[in-house]
Formats: sequence, structure tokens, C-alpha cells
Amino acid sequence: MTRIVTFGEIMLRLSPPGHLRFTQARSFDAIYGGGESNVAVSLAHFGLETEYVTRLPQNDIGDACLNYLRQFGVGVRHVVRGGGRLGIYFLEHGAVSRGSKVIYDRANSALATIEPGMIDWDAVFADADWFHWTGITPAISEGAAATCLEAVQAARRHGLTISCDLNYRKKLWKWGKEPGEVMQDLVRHCDIAVGNEEDADKVFGIKAPDTDVTSGKLDASKYEYVCKGLAERFPNLRTIAITLRGSLSASHNTWSAVLWHADRLYFGPQYDITHIVDRVGGGDSFVAGLIYGLLTYGDDKQQALNFAVAASALKHTIFGDFNLVSVAEVEKLMGGDVSGRVSR
Repeated sequence: MTRIVTFGEIMLRLSPPGHLRFTQARSFDAIYGGGESNVAVSLAHFGLETEYVTRLPQNDIGDACLNYLRQFGVGVRHVVRGGGRLGIYFLEHGAVSRGSKVIYDRANSALATIEPGMIDWDAVFADADWFHWTGITPAISEGAAATCLEAVQAARRHGLTISCDLNYRKKLWKWGKEPGEVMQDLVRHCDIAVGNEEDADKVFGIKAPDTDVTSGKLDASKYEYVCKGLAERFPNLRTIAITLRGSLSASHNTWSAVLWHADRLYFGPQYDITHIVDRVGGGDSFVAGLIYGLLTYGDDKQQALNFAVAASALKHTIFGDFNLVSVAEVEKLMGGDVSGRVSR
């Protein structure tokens, strides 16, 4: 069985119940989440063997986070302990014309203070087949960026397939270098890249022509320009996917994606998501679906893309960062069953 390793920061997520604003909150729902852990959990739900690598504080909160991951079937044997605290992010759920809001509290977290040499990457990758990382990790700190580069180089040395999610986060890039400068050295080692409709623009200045991501309507064909631009800059990339979110309101989005492979552009189905429960982790659920699809469907890139789009559409119906759906549920939606009827 293919064994997939992901690396990055998992945080304590605190959100006011329902759609309360921060100023109204008298309690917070507490769960855990982070881009790379979200991918690992999704893949574990699809029946694949996953290993999540991070750094957690040696305290009760770190223990609670480990136990949270274990209950979803994710391997944690290469998690290292140390540092002073677990990172936190606060999430206020938007509704209708009021967008969601995220406040980060992750300065000097265990992962932010990581340094190269703390993780034995040769041991991590000894029996692994695939490595996934995101642009969130190098944005956190110089040490996290250097450790991510160390991981990517080790994964390449071990002959793993390497995928990345560009995942631009403006609020995180504060430690001194520009995103494009750091990401250039990382992405050049990758085989597969994923981004949303504006990541390539924000990180590398590659923008789809005549597009406005705030319009609520996106022309999927325009993103062939982005895929080809990334492929020209990074010759090692053989597969590139771009997720396409039409934001009609905080509660109503359209969702689709395109995939570029062997100089051909594939178009995914478009889903109309009219009552969003939680959109956080939507991109991560797409990545997990794409990894599963590429491993399962082989040369049928259209099916791989269709699976990824359907999986991430379902994520919008689930509270929390993790996409807790099965392969059968994704395939049901792929088959056209959008009824939501009770399964008895």
C-alpha cells in the first residue's frame, strides 16, 4: 500500500458557536486543524496509510492533539516534541454577505521554532512513497522554511513523489523574505502542484488573464495560462491543478477545478454549494482527493479530477478542518446523486 507523509503545523482551532461574532462569544468550540494534517486525515478516511510529521509541545495540550490525530487513523510516530506552545487560530464563521475571519496566534509555537536537524527525514521516508507539504509551512518562520527545504530534498533523495499546495497566506509571511524567493527553491523539487485561483499570482506573479476572483464567476479555461506558466518555471512539475471558487456569498459558493497534465487541460464538474457549513479545509480536501484519485485511477486524469472536486464539495458540509467522508460517499456524489436523502 502507498504510504503518504505530510509535514506542517497543526493548531488548536477556537471558534464561537454557530455564527456568533468574536465580540459575542462567551465560549469557543475547540478542535484541531492545519493544512497538512487535514490532508492526512482525509487520506486516512479513504483507506490509505498516512504519516503526519510535526513538532508539538511536551505538555497536556500537545498530548491532546496527538490523541485527536490518532482517533482518525493517522500515523504520528515521527512527531517530535519540544517548544513552548501549540499554535492557535481563531475562526469567526461568516454568513451571507459577512465573510469569515481568521486571527492567528502562532508566534513562537513549537513548529515556528523548529530548526533543521530536529527531524530524522531519512527515517521518516525510509518506507514512504509520497510526500506532501504546503506553502503555509515556509511562511511561518525561517526555521520552518529551512526544515521544509530539508524535507523536500530528503524526499527527492529517497525517490518519493512530491506534491505541494502553494497556499499563500498574507498574514504569515512576516519573517523577512518574499514568498516567491523562498518557494522557488521548494517548488522546483516537486512533481505535482496545487493552488487556488490566485495562489500562483500572489506567490510567483503568474495571473490568469482577464479574471476577477471577487466577481463570483470564473472562466476555467483562463487557468491554462497559469498551469503552463508554472510548468515553464518548474520543469519538474508534471501535474498542476487549480481550484476555482466562485464566492457568491459567505454561505453560497460554486466549486470546481482544472487539472493540467501532459500539455492537456481537464475541466472538473462545477458544484453549487448553497448552504455552506464550514469551508475551512476545502482546498486541503481537494488535495487529498486528488492524491487518492491519481493513485487510484492511474492514467484517467479526468476521473482523478472529478473525485477531487466531489470530495472537496462534500467537505463544505462538514464542521471542522477535516473532511470526514468515505470513498463511497464521494463516488455517490460523482455519480450525480445530490439528493442528500437519508441512508437507511
